[in-house]
Order: sequence, then C-alpha cells, then structure tokens
Amino acid sequence: RWQKVLYERQPFPDNYVDQRFLEELRKNIHARQYQYWAVVFESGAVAQQLCSVCVFVITWWYMDAGMLSPQRLFGAGLVSSLLGYILFNVIDAGVGRQESGRTWWADLKSTLVFIAFTYGFSPVLKTLTESISTDTIYAMSAFMLLGHLIFFDYGANAAIVSSTLSLNMAIFASVCLASRLPRSLHAFVMVTFAMQIFALWPMLQKKLKAQTPRCYVVVTTLFALAALAGLMTISSVGAVLFALLLLSISCLCPYCLIRLQLFKDNIHGPWDEAEIKEDLSRFLM
Repeated sequence: RWQKVLYERQPFPDNYVDQRFLEELRKNIHARQYQYWAVVFESGAVAQQLCSVCVFVITWWYMDAGMLSPQRLFGAGLVSSLLGYILFNVIDAGVGRQESGRTWWADLKSTLVFIAFTYGFSPVLKTLTESISTDTIYAMSAFMLLGHLIFFDYGANAAIVSSTLSLNMAIFASVCLASRLPRSLHAFVMVTFAMQIFALWPMLQKKLKAQTPRCYVVVTTLFALAALAGLMTISSVGAVLFALLLLSISCLCPYCLIRLQLFKDNIHGPWDEAEIKEDLSRFLM
C-alpha cells in the first residue's frame, strides 16, 4: 500500500498518488465572509480622506482668489482644533492620555513650537519655489496629494501603508501650493491648516471610529456634505463628479466586493507547504 512518506522505498513512481489524495481537499477555509454594511462602514475612512483633500484644495482656492482672509482661516482653525482637542480627551475619559503619559502642558508646548517655527520660516516657504513654474507646482501638488491618499493608513495591514510618508507628501503639497499665495501670512496659515486637516483630523476620526461608531458615521456624512457644498461653489460639474466618486466608494465598491466573494475558489490540501505551528522561539535564544 502506498504511503505518503519520503524515507521509504516504494514500488511506485515519484508522482504517484492514490485515491485518498483528494479526500483532504478543502476550499476557502481562510476566506472572510464580509457583510455589506460593515464594509460600507469601513469605507468611511477612504471617503473622509478624499473629503479632507477636497476641503484643503477648496480652502487654498478661496485664499488664492482673495475670498478668504488668512486671519479668518487661522481663527476658525484655532477654534476647531481646540474643540477637537477637548473632544479627543473626552471620548475615552482621558484613558488614552494616561496610557501615553503626555500632559496638557507638553501638548501646548509642542503647539507653540510648531506655530513659532512655521511663522518664522513662512517667508522662506513663500519664496522657496519662485524659480519653479506654476504648472509644475500644480502638477507636483496633485502628485503628492495622490500619493498621500495611496499611502494613508486606512486600517489595512499592508506593506504599502506608511503614515509618515503619507503625511510628508501632504505637507509637501501644502508648501508647494502655499508658495503661490499672495503673502507670507497666507503661506503660514495654509501650512498650519494642512497640519490640522492631514495630521490632527485623522487622529480624531480614528478615536471616534473606535469609541463611538454612530458619531463617526454622522461626522463622516456631515463632512462629506460640507466638502460637496464647498466644491459646488467652485464647480457644479466637479461637485457632481465628486459625489459620484464618494457614492461609488461607499456603496458600489462594497457591493462589488460582496459579489466577488462568491467567485472565490481557493483550494487547500496535502500539496500545500508544511506549516510549523510549534513555538520555536526557545531555539532562537
């Protein structure tokens, strides 16, 4: 009788298998079963980040057109950051702050250092790209914002995810766009606003998503409506296309994912590579 071993000589060819070979066949044993509304909920992170980029570009357009003063934007950003900071600590009753060990005074010092550093270097930021053509600046900014969306941490465990790279690309895009604004004060406010919407806002999103899912859904919906309303004042066609993009990501893509799960056909059996499930860490000491 044929045995599935390598250490004995048997009167069978090397590629011989008996009728029991397919008895151990298993299909889709590690496949995840997705629920539609759960996938829609998770897609909110992508929609939120698209809206963040949209709001940032709209704000820059208003400042470049002279329809929004830097003083008003800085004041609104300061009030929003203060309210978000209070909400961030109230959501989990300060448990996260106690675990991190950071104090309010440390956060205040970091904020003051960033504001002073950015304000001091705002004339440099304003003149940093004067020798580069405006078309090149716009192309670089679009490329950097696209890279920010690609490398952003949406919660997936993938090699392409890099929060640091994503944030740096967004700040680089803000510096490029800020250099085309009229004055140094505009550049300072624009970079500060970019830090608020690309660094601080996602942190509050993750905390809301983990602690209060219903509030997260409401905030995501209101933020998307605000982005669409702002885009409507610039281009109605762009607002319609952006609305279709958000609907596709939030509704159509989850539906396609659920449908494609029906065609998944991963097979597992005795031909798979051996898996060592024993803890071998003691041999590495």
